[in-house]
Amino acid sequence: MIQKFEDYFQNKFQKEKDIYVFSQDNIKSAIRYAKDELLYTFFVDLSVIDYLNYIEKKSSRFAVVYILRSSDFLDTIILKSYLDDNNPQIESICSIFDGANWAEREAYDQYGITFTGHPNLKRILNHKNFIGYPLRKDYPITKRQLCLDTDDLMDEMSKKLRYRGYDEQEDLTFLNLGPAHPASHGTIRTFVALKDEKIITAVSEIGYLHRGFEKSCENHKYNQIIPYTDRLNYCSAILNNIAFADSVEKILEIEIPDRAKFIRVIIGELSRIIDHLVCLAAALVDMGALTNYWYLYNPRESVYDLLSKLTGARLTNAYMRIGGVKWDLYDGFNDDLEFCLKDISKGVSDSLKLIEHNRIFLDRAQNVGIISAEDAISSGWSGPNLRACGIAYDLRVIKPYYYYDTFDFEIPVGSVGDVYDRLMVRFEEINQSISIIRQAVNKLPGGDISVNDKKVFLPKKDNVYHNIEGLMNQFKLIYEGVKVPKGEYYSAIEATNGELGFYIVSDGSGTPYKVKVRPPCFYAMSAFPDIIEEYMIADAVITLSSLNIIAGELDR
Repeated sequence: MIQKFEDYFQNKFQKEKDIYVFSQDNIKSAIRYAKDELLYTFFVDLSVIDYLNYIEKKSSRFAVVYILRSSDFLDTIILKSYLDDNNPQIESICSIFDGANWAEREAYDQYGITFTGHPNLKRILNHKNFIGYPLRKDYPITKRQLCLDTDDLMDEMSKKLRYRGYDEQEDLTFLNLGPAHPASHGTIRTFVALKDEKIITAVSEIGYLHRGFEKSCENHKYNQIIPYTDRLNYCSAILNNIAFADSVEKILEIEIPDRAKFIRVIIGELSRIIDHLVCLAAALVDMGALTNYWYLYNPRESVYDLLSKLTGARLTNAYMRIGGVKWDLYDGFNDDLEFCLKDISKGVSDSLKLIEHNRIFLDRAQNVGIISAEDAISSGWSGPNLRACGIAYDLRVIKPYYYYDTFDFEIPVGSVGDVYDRLMVRFEEINQSISIIRQAVNKLPGGDISVNDKKVFLPKKDNVYHNIEGLMNQFKLIYEGVKVPKGEYYSAIEATNGELGFYIVSDGSGTPYKVKVRPPCFYAMSAFPDIIEEYMIADAVITLSSLNIIAGELDR
């Protein structure tokens, strides 16, 4: 497919390693050709790079980067376009991919790039009183700006009402769902227009929890970033650690020891399980099923006890390191792990007994919050939410890593793409993760837990305390950081909510020039306002909980 792409465009592009660079005039046609003719139908992400302080002089200060994945999910193509410094604008691709809507708004909000033809180009993470563009290299990191006026969102609401054949003068009721309400599952606000209790249309506002993750990454060493990744999806923090560490390791072209890989599988799958438990418990309590909540939530406490013993922290563990893991499994780990797995299995079994044939549950969950597979892919959905639509996309199987191709497990899929499918896929994924963990424990090899490379991994403490070489090694690595080769790279793993990727731009130093996180929650949330239309308020609440939106990952 790549060869066909190159033949079709011939002299209309340049290449920067594996990245195709097109002019502003040709980039949209290249993206459309990639989707329609070569079937790069999955919208992965969009990002902007400000090359103002980059070590190499570029043809322009700003560039927009597009990442697409093929319909079989095996191949990825990255396209880039440099913009005019005096007028940084480019044509919107919202008409090609639904997921580009929020992605382009984020690029506009953070970098000031104008996407011509965008239906609603306004800030999305920063508040409407914000002046300037915080991810530009010349924006001072310490400059904070207060929000003095709330946004009534009527500009967005009016457009959607007119599109639906209504106007705000009709007999409609306007209601805010969140952001300060348990049913909004974090700091998320959804503004709805109601006809009785039916939602006519809706718009969502995020950014209440915006922490500036990507700006922080530009001012810290690679290993110092790992605790920041904990706070993306804090319900499965270790998987965020793994995703970032793995991305940097791929750039460095280092292979971590097998024992470290298996430990990552075991702890990563355990993190996936407890994240699913949170989602399922919260979704069921939103329906009024409080007993299920305790059946599912209590086993998490035993897992947190295990993680606390292993990592020293319960929620934000910061256990991974570039080149391996922080330390080895403790004595008695296997017994504690088996206790946790049995506790989880019992909780899942007891919960399913209460709901599998429960008419109230089935009426509340089935044929509610439906999204088609085609719309889900266009919106950039991944993980259990996409698999619930019948698409068996899982990076652990499609592009195996850490010996996942040697484990015997299945990819649960749904058929309708409704609340019921999304919840049931997660129930079954817990069972599959338990199976993977047990297989990994049985196969767990001995040996090192980190690479033996003084440029990547800290020396053992005995070495630091008792000889000058070890002391200097530690000092240089802490002070200068892990030196990452110059270039631009994208890598992803299968996190709890789907494809969690990092687009890293390195200038060769120990501090990344840019880190763009590709969060699965961001694209799942972007489609939420549309899929709750024509449903009741209570349906919107359970639809949101079935998507497992984690605000820390959504807002970054």
